[in-house]
Amino acid sequence: MVREANNGAGMTKQSYDYDVVIIGGGPSGSTCSTILKKYNPGLRVLILEKEKFPRDHIGESQLPGINTVLVEMGVWDKVEAAGFPIKIGASYTWGKNNDQWDFDFYPVEQWRDEPRPAKFEGQREYTAFQVDRGVFDKILLDHAREMGVDVREETLVTEIMRDGDRITGLKLQDGSVVTGKYYVDGSGVVGSIRRAMDVGVWVPDQLKNIATWAYWENAEWALEIGVGATRVQVRSLPYGWVWFIPLGPTRTSVGVIVPAEHYKKTGLTPEALYKKGLSEQPEISKLLRNATMDGEIQSCKDWSQLCDRLYGDNWFLVGESAGFADPILAAGMYLAHQSSRDVAYTILELERGQLDADWLRKRYDDRTRGCIKTHIRFGQFWYSANGCFTDLRDYCSEIAKSAGLKLTPAQAWRWLSQGGFASDNPNKALFGLWDVEAAKGTIQKCLGHDQVDEIKYTIDEFNVFKLNLKGAKKDMLGDLVEGRIVTSPCFRRGERVLPTIGFYGDVIRVLERESSMEKILPMFMRIAAAYGKTGQRAVGLAYMLIQTLEAMVSDGWVNCTVDKSKPLLNRKGSDHMIRWANETVEAMKAQNPDVSYTQNI
Repeated sequence: MVREANNGAGMTKQSYDYDVVIIGGGPSGSTCSTILKKYNPGLRVLILEKEKFPRDHIGESQLPGINTVLVEMGVWDKVEAAGFPIKIGASYTWGKNNDQWDFDFYPVEQWRDEPRPAKFEGQREYTAFQVDRGVFDKILLDHAREMGVDVREETLVTEIMRDGDRITGLKLQDGSVVTGKYYVDGSGVVGSIRRAMDVGVWVPDQLKNIATWAYWENAEWALEIGVGATRVQVRSLPYGWVWFIPLGPTRTSVGVIVPAEHYKKTGLTPEALYKKGLSEQPEISKLLRNATMDGEIQSCKDWSQLCDRLYGDNWFLVGESAGFADPILAAGMYLAHQSSRDVAYTILELERGQLDADWLRKRYDDRTRGCIKTHIRFGQFWYSANGCFTDLRDYCSEIAKSAGLKLTPAQAWRWLSQGGFASDNPNKALFGLWDVEAAKGTIQKCLGHDQVDEIKYTIDEFNVFKLNLKGAKKDMLGDLVEGRIVTSPCFRRGERVLPTIGFYGDVIRVLERESSMEKILPMFMRIAAAYGKTGQRAVGLAYMLIQTLEAMVSDGWVNCTVDKSKPLLNRKGSDHMIRWANETVEAMKAQNPDVSYTQNI
């Protein structure tokens, strides 16, 4: 519950060296500190980073959602100026039948070559970067310095000093102690504060992997779209998968991921396992035939995990210290940026003291843990869909059991493939970072051609829809807007949340007036017109409202029935974002012959 609070921080007044002390100078630390200084320049913010930048780091493949955070930080233009490859999507060899398919953020046949560096507008709002982390992370850290953040590199924290659940200071390698009003753990999988504060961690058995990787010079790009645009490559092995991520004109990150149990059984060294994996993946081997390895083969534990809690009396966990979702979904950097931004907003509100401190902390914990958990769950499905398990439905039941649910295989499949879309984001129905169309389309491709009917929208089979708020309680959500957490009403039933603003609010108001689909659709189009949309843009916005309705049905906020005297929806979803690879090639030839589309595998 939100209420006026005289002391949002819940702390007694005393002297601190800094207002906020952040462990880790990676994207989490840079994002959190920059957002803090942007909206409250008077805050004293310190970053403690044990290494000297630049330094290599995996996690190079980004998602489009990161761009809006970079824009808010004021650093997008600097990142664009670095000339990183434009990620328009990903190409997969994955799924029940080992098919080749593409997942594009933007319809490749509509792509237009533009001079670079470009502005964050038009088609660039839908793409992402593939970054050399040594360069990218330094750009962000230097930008934080320019914003007034005190950055200390090559400074190791040797002890987290604590009194119960409160941190009293950080002891550094030189013996000095730094104190802060708030502490943020952006140390990644090291989890300096997480370990010191004895925070429990959930590690799903199905996602205990080992990652091996190296950097290559002069590898051929698997795909070149015009000038500078490409897709990452995710190619499966019988026992794992390979990533191939161009980082620039000549440098490429190539990695092999296998289950930890497989690694143990082989008895191979990480170096031997890496070379074996590449040799057995023909598409990637072809791209590396004229390339040379730059540096040594590296390896690390690659276990998905989620912390039991993400905050304490005066501390927060962000990024990979809070949780890690398998890199198959490329969500790690997005989760790092978003969780760090969220904590910055939370601290800003704690300082203002206008919102209840306990509510603010719990809101961050619920939102971030929920998003990480969803990605772990989808990662479990993704691996199970790669032909490693004989019965996908039975395995979905195991996934549900690991999440604390006792479901039959059929029930578990529905839970995974249809449920969990409604979230506390009022602007879009999401399954983690995926909208309804993307999540369902991905599931379709993983299942293969012979099971495409499995993931039809639930609303396709009905035409009467009634709002169901039985057992729901009124609650409040917080949305991050220009440095403030703006509260809005919602309904909550168990773990399910129904926002009452944005697209959700639009659908709720429609269902309060009409229940028949033949009347609902025209109302959706009128809403699109009210937003100032016309033509295809109006159709696209109306389709977002349809996705929102599907999410509300999947989460039980809407009951469905059939009136045989009235037509069904006859919905036709978009098919230009997730397609079989040959369909993408044909679309390019037919619709955009002016932009080159060169495949080297």
